[in-house]
Amino acid sequence: MEAFLEPTMWALGMALIGTVVFALIGLVSGTDETATIAPLTLLVILLGVPPAGVFAFFMAAIAAKHITHAIPTTLLGIPGDTMAAPLLRDAQMLRELGVPHIALRKAISGGAVAALIAVPMAVFFAWLLTPFSAAISAVAPWLFLAAALLIAVLSKGRWAALLALVPFVLIVVGLQNFAVGALGKGLSISFFLGIAIGPLIADLFLAASPAGRATLVRDAPRSFELAADVRTWKGRMPNPVGVLDRTQLAGTAGAAVVSSATFVFSPVAMTVLMGELFGGRIKNGYRRLTTMMAVKNGTTESTYIAETLIPLIAIGLPLSPMAAGPANPLFNAPPVYTIDAEAGTSNNLHDLLDPWQFLVFGLAAVIIALLITYPFAMTQAHRAASWIMKKVSHEAIIGAFAGLIAVICLYEGGVVALLVAITIGLVGGLLNKLFHMHTGVQFMGYYVAALTVPAVTALFA
Repeated sequence: MEAFLEPTMWALGMALIGTVVFALIGLVSGTDETATIAPLTLLVILLGVPPAGVFAFFMAAIAAKHITHAIPTTLLGIPGDTMAAPLLRDAQMLRELGVPHIALRKAISGGAVAALIAVPMAVFFAWLLTPFSAAISAVAPWLFLAAALLIAVLSKGRWAALLALVPFVLIVVGLQNFAVGALGKGLSISFFLGIAIGPLIADLFLAASPAGRATLVRDAPRSFELAADVRTWKGRMPNPVGVLDRTQLAGTAGAAVVSSATFVFSPVAMTVLMGELFGGRIKNGYRRLTTMMAVKNGTTESTYIAETLIPLIAIGLPLSPMAAGPANPLFNAPPVYTIDAEAGTSNNLHDLLDPWQFLVFGLAAVIIALLITYPFAMTQAHRAASWIMKKVSHEAIIGAFAGLIAVICLYEGGVVALLVAITIGLVGGLLNKLFHMHTGVQFMGYYVAALTVPAVTALFA
């Protein structure tokens, strides 16, 4: 009984913490998932939280953030994070129709329904893949190469991102050899964090250059109009299922199932694709836009959940854009969780939790996140958005995360690790900014350098 009670208490407690923290972070526009969820998850792991608590923290974080990110997206017209960007056009058109509150409620209701569907579906698809896990692990170096090429071609940068993989991988190999020579050991966390905050580092360097600073100058402060809050129900809190009509409910559920199965594709691309597939053919403009909001925000939840759970349960290697990005610490967070490239083995949540624990703790974390964030977003969205815009400094939040990342790098390898993080962040940030080679492609590039390059070298040895 105690063996079950202790991890359960850790899971419930950490799910509650993850929900509160990321429900608030989701309100702040532009807080990218990789730059926020990944470092804090890494911190939780390094602090020694048991596996059940780490997993529940992460699941609650992504569920909560993808509910509250709809608030700035619909009420302010600015994306809450990267995954909210595909919702922006539909949200803006509903703002122009004078019904931003409807856009918000459709979006968060779609997200709630999809999150509850995605967890069991992802566990089911992982169960189907599990018999093939040994074969998949044996060819992992080549799978990472194939996944990197596929994700690069499917990214916004397409062929430029694909070609840029070559110099990026060589830079990672060179920096890793430099770190081994200076420290007597390789680095991984510092590469990971450098990639995560690459766009921030690139902007800081641009701001320090006269030519680059000229591209960042603004004539006047940006202004945003906060939409009015309209309460359209009386009595108890509406049920998410009741907020959606039958078409929207079916479309959201269908998109959640389909996007749970396609776990190797880009979450942003799947969000756009599912919105068009399940909402694009509706002729009535108002119903099409509201259906798009429900389906797209639902897909932001289902892709993140499935792309984390399926590789984690079935394979143990980060073979999806999400697993290679925000969820990467669940796979590789030395010295706690590790992947041995040479032996092809791992010691991470795949080895430390059973499939039923992924299902139970995952569902519990998502339900806790929804029980807190859904009523909050339905009743306090206007007040919260107003308070965040007036009282919370974005620069302070960015500075806090930058400080956290510096501390973790110094913990891993001192000044050498910090310099590696800054270098890879600058290179990755510029590739992202100039060639749209996003962080998912870069994370895959890191694994190509760590796994595929040694395999290729061995072939010619």
